[in-house]
Amino acid sequence: MFKLRVLALYILIAYRGAFAADKSATAPELPPGAIQNKARTACTTCHDAHIIVQQRLSKTAWGKEVDKMIKWGAIVDPSDRDRLVEYFSTNFAPDKPPYVAQRLPARKR
Repeated sequence: MFKLRVLALYILIAYRGAFAADKSATAPELPPGAIQNKARTACTTCHDAHIIVQQRLSKTAWGKEVDKMIKWGAIVDPSDRDRLVEYFSTNFAPDKPPYVAQRLPARKR
C-alpha cells in the first residue's frame, strides 16, 4: 500500500511538472517598461501573465486591482504601488485592442 502511494505521488509530481512547463512556454510576456521585472515578480508568482494581459481596466480600476492583490499577499514595495498602477493602466487600458490568446497546435494523441 505504501509503495502504491509513493508511486502515485511520483506520477502526480511528474504530471504537474510537465503541465507547468507547458503552461510557462505559452504564457505571454509583460510589455517592456521600467517596472516590468517588479510586475513580473509581484504578480506572476501566483498566476501567469494571462490574468494581466487580458484585462482592459481604467487607472482607478487598476489601482483597486493592485491594492486587492497586495491584500491577498502580493509582495509590492509601497513605493512601487503607483508605478505598477501606471504601468498596467498604460499597457492595459480600456482603449487598447482586446487581447487575443495565441492558439496552440493540437496535441497528437
